[in-house]
Amino acid sequence: MTNKKFKQNTKDYEFGGGNIAEPPMRKRTRGFLNSKNVVPYVFVSPFIISFLILTLYPTIQAFIMSFQRILPGQVTFIGFQNYERIFNPAFFKALSNTTIYTIATVFVLVLVPLILAILLDSKFVRFKTIFRSALFIPSLTSVVVAGIIFRLFFAESESSIANQMIGLFGFDPVSWQYTGWSGMLLMVLIASWRWMGVNVLYFLAGLQNISKELYESADIDGANIFQKFLYITLPSLKPIMVFVTTISIIGGFRVFEESYVLWEGNSPGNIGLTLVGYLYQQGIQQNDMGFGAAIGVIILLIIFIVSILYLLITGGFKRGDE
Repeated sequence: MTNKKFKQNTKDYEFGGGNIAEPPMRKRTRGFLNSKNVVPYVFVSPFIISFLILTLYPTIQAFIMSFQRILPGQVTFIGFQNYERIFNPAFFKALSNTTIYTIATVFVLVLVPLILAILLDSKFVRFKTIFRSALFIPSLTSVVVAGIIFRLFFAESESSIANQMIGLFGFDPVSWQYTGWSGMLLMVLIASWRWMGVNVLYFLAGLQNISKELYESADIDGANIFQKFLYITLPSLKPIMVFVTTISIIGGFRVFEESYVLWEGNSPGNIGLTLVGYLYQQGIQQNDMGFGAAIGVIILLIIFIVSILYLLITGGFKRGDE
């Protein structure tokens, strides 16, 4: 065999590694998947698919169901009758409780994590990793377990830990789960205990992105610690604060677990009734799925309107370079 013929027969082989060259079809496939116009869609496709199946489709179905009376084996369109039934004393009680809960949790879950994050980011605190881990662990704990612990801690008996502690200061025992203000306090405490560490991590991430040169320049200009916090730290953390506040608002209006683990869905005098709890009560317990769907649509509208208004007020829709 001549040298020329040998080269012709072995042109599809690589002498360095002995690998057969890829077929043209495989090359085109790999080139298609590596294309800058295709790769982004490949990476976001899991989110898009899950959003369409688990969020958008159920939302559309809930909207359709809100105009129906759903009975076993029978579905009837009844127009706006379900929405006309919504505005009753129980709904307004649930709305009031949820609004108070949301305001309280937003205040606690924004202000306190901000202060804790600044302390953990400072050079005066030692064992920072241990504190960060300890703050984050509650978010990994089951809310059912947390509810049981809180119910035992704040039991109505005189021997409960909470009543013993306030007894040291001369206060009478409190029926924590049977009084309006104390019931709301327990719900806020559970939410704060669960999500405090997560929000601290958000603020810590924002603090670490602030240039140290800004603080050094402020020190040269003679700024004190409060001036640096007011004119450097807070403006730099505005995007994080807007984000944390927004998710706290959404989480506040979607609250259900905190109420359910404390009263198992039936609080005395509806002191712990929330909007989602009212949806569960009517849609699941009373088996009125059409009415429950209408409540869900109202909750969705409330969250959407409040979130949009907050973002408009705080400038959350503006680009970062504007």
